[in-house]
Amino acid sequence: MKKIKEIWKSPQLRYGTYSTAVTVAAIVIVIVVNMIVSRFSDTIDTIDLSDSKIYEITDTSKEFLHDLDKEVTLSVLADKSSVDERIKTFIQKYSAVSDKLSVEWIDPVAHPSVLNEYGAESNTVVVHCAETEKQEIVAFDDMITYDYSSYYTTGQASESEFDAEGQLTSAVHTVTSDVTKKIYRTTGHGESTFSTTISGLMDKSNFEIDELNTMMAGEIPEDCDLLFCYAPMTDFSEEEKAMVSEYITGGGNVFLMLGDTQKETPNLDALLLEFGMQKANGYIADTKRCYQGQPFYIFPELSVSGDLANNLSSKMVLLVQCQGVTETTPERDTITLNSFMTTSESGYSVTEEDTVEGQYILGATATEDAGQFTVITASSMIDASITDTFGTVENTTLFMNAVTSHFDDVENISIPAKSLAMTYNTVQHAGLFGLLFIFGIPIAILIFGFVTWMKRRKA
Repeated sequence: MKKIKEIWKSPQLRYGTYSTAVTVAAIVIVIVVNMIVSRFSDTIDTIDLSDSKIYEITDTSKEFLHDLDKEVTLSVLADKSSVDERIKTFIQKYSAVSDKLSVEWIDPVAHPSVLNEYGAESNTVVVHCAETEKQEIVAFDDMITYDYSSYYTTGQASESEFDAEGQLTSAVHTVTSDVTKKIYRTTGHGESTFSTTISGLMDKSNFEIDELNTMMAGEIPEDCDLLFCYAPMTDFSEEEKAMVSEYITGGGNVFLMLGDTQKETPNLDALLLEFGMQKANGYIADTKRCYQGQPFYIFPELSVSGDLANNLSSKMVLLVQCQGVTETTPERDTITLNSFMTTSESGYSVTEEDTVEGQYILGATATEDAGQFTVITASSMIDASITDTFGTVENTTLFMNAVTSHFDDVENISIPAKSLAMTYNTVQHAGLFGLLFIFGIPIAILIFGFVTWMKRRKA
């Protein structure tokens, strides 16, 4: 009996009993907290710990939703228990941004008539506004997209992008707005076509895009809100040049992106000259603001304000194979020129025969009365090889800002999709930090463990 009492009084048993009690208490606390959080998960805001911050709502959507003046309902036609947790979580966070948004979950299996009522399929979100009587349908497959490039070799498709915010914000904008702009993209001069990324952003801003062969048409349609010339490889005719000039002078909007061509384009050059832009020879390089020592891969200096500056955080735009212009006196004193992209003072105009140093304009807008003529000297700005490869640059944001800046009643609410590709934590220059993590921390843990063991052993 005496031995038993001594055992109960021993420090080892007291320490063990204390440790067991603390462990049990911690487990109970964790279980209780989890029960509380799961009970109120629909109302408690959560911290976004996702790899690509897919639950983080951009300022563009927040500002748009805060200014919402119409009631909008998100009817989710799906069995809530089987919906991807990422979609459920995002819809919850998104609807909490504005008191004008409400969410209802309807199981189409339990209520099959709802599919006919909305003219929709299962696993979709019907965004509808009773005041405007408009509705848009967003499929789950549009929120989480897949890359099928390796499907035929591996038999598997991988998740590529999460686009819930972009799709929902665009849908809410569509059902609450009565503004739609018509863009005509010129053809007949070897122009490029928009990539899937750019077409998607245009759709999200409710731009309706059609083609226009300016040579065949002979005139610019009355319903044209913006004439877009995307990387023409051959010159415009004198008649086309005069038509475009007259359109701008009469209050029209024209957007020209110069293509990667060294062909002679005297009529396009004359159009630029008319509005105060002298085209430089050859390609433009920049030895100061370039990508990894490659002077023809340029990070322009941006001088943006107002609509052009919206949502530009890093102001990092990458241009490749640029042409350039310099400012000159326009043909009429009613024309004003504002450049928003330039090289540094270490820019160069490079040809086979010569290299001319100077600061060159890579993006500018000429304004005459109500008309605007925007010029960007590198079509690579919106090429998929840039926009889909360099995820951190803001090419598409600046481009869409430049497009929407032509209109007083349109704002850029095109939210790019967020990549679901795996990312890795890296340290470029490990140095002492590398030694600390590889050797320092493990050694410190071993020493702490040894000291603790010695103290307990002597107790």
